[in-house]
Amino acid sequence: MKWYVIQVLTQQERRVKMALEENREAQGMLGHIDKVVLPTENVSEVKKGQQKIVERKLWPGYLLIHMDLTDDSWQYVKNTDGVYDFLGGFNPQELSDLEVDDLLRDLEAKLTRVTQRHKFEVGDKVKIADGVFINFVGTITDVYQDKGRLSVLVSIFGRDTRVDDLEFWQVEEYSEDAPQT
Repeated sequence: MKWYVIQVLTQQERRVKMALEENREAQGMLGHIDKVVLPTENVSEVKKGQQKIVERKLWPGYLLIHMDLTDDSWQYVKNTDGVYDFLGGFNPQELSDLEVDDLLRDLEAKLTRVTQRHKFEVGDKVKIADGVFINFVGTITDVYQDKGRLSVLVSIFGRDTRVDDLEFWQVEEYSEDAPQT
């Protein structure tokens, strides 16, 4: 068996994966199709001041499939609702063992940790949304990606004060054009 990449309808990756896995026994493909993988990672996002962990697709519109490529298995995959084609079209290109090992190792590592998703950089203006300094506006001085934290310089009584150890979800982007609350 070899690994291949199939192109599927975007936003239908989970449904196609389930269809390929659930119907393989009924279609006599159990010995030909071993695994179907939807590459994802866990991402921490802040929406409306709340931190949420969501699963994000790494390759929208693509799945990995471990299979024995025969005329019948090729037809089974191609005729599954939501599948466009194999990468390589009529001549599917198998992935090398080195590529697959690297991909699977990377995917396994991504599933065991949460990636921080933010747009914050040193020098950006932010509004503190939680904690003692709520509603203060300041400038980011440090971003600690690995910890999901940052430091902000705010003005208190005309003096610059550094607020350390804020989590990403405790601040929000600030625009001087935005209406103030």
